Amino acid sequence: MKPRLLLFVLAAQCLWILGTVAVQESRLRSDVVVLLETRPVDPRDLLRGDYVILGYALSDIPRELFQGPAFEQPGADTPVYVALAKQGDFHVAAAAYLQKPKDESRPVLRGRVVHSRWAAGQPNTVRLEYGIERFYVREGTGEPRGKLTVEAAIAPEGQAVIRQVYLDGKPYAAAMSGSAL
Repeated sequence: MKPRLLLFVLAAQCLWILGTVAVQESRLRSDVVVLLETRPVDPRDLLRGDYVILGYALSDIPRELFQGPAFEQPGADTPVYVALAKQGDFHVAAAAYLQKPKDESRPVLRGRVVHSRWAAGQPNTVRLEYGIERFYVREGTGEPRGKLTVEAAIAPEGQAVIRQVYLDGKPYAAAMSGSAL
């Protein structure tokens, strides 16, 4: 009986790993691909290894972009759907919704509220995270110097996956190949 239980546990673990890979691959193959402009953020954490922290221009959504019924200050972890519009080379936030829009013709990115600033006489904004704020890199290449941009694939449910990060217009790995320790 114990060998069967061990085989079952091993098989379940293998299926979970394969399922995770299949979900990520299906997101990467999405037809919706957008180019996002980043903002500089502290690029390295010594305790977790080398990765680049990515901040996006569309992480701070002004209250005026929210569509639909009026609402009070959204709480942390509230899902927000951001419709994107192409402006120049990049996609920017065009509208925001608290529920996934049914008839939106533009790409829609799903984020979650980190915090919001609602005060009289102050700019009212909502800070969002999209799940694409970290990009893991080869050891010794976590401190880029230059302009970072991100190419992201957006799945139909609004979740994004990083396809490529560019440093000054070149793929990150190629741009940093001479910078390794």
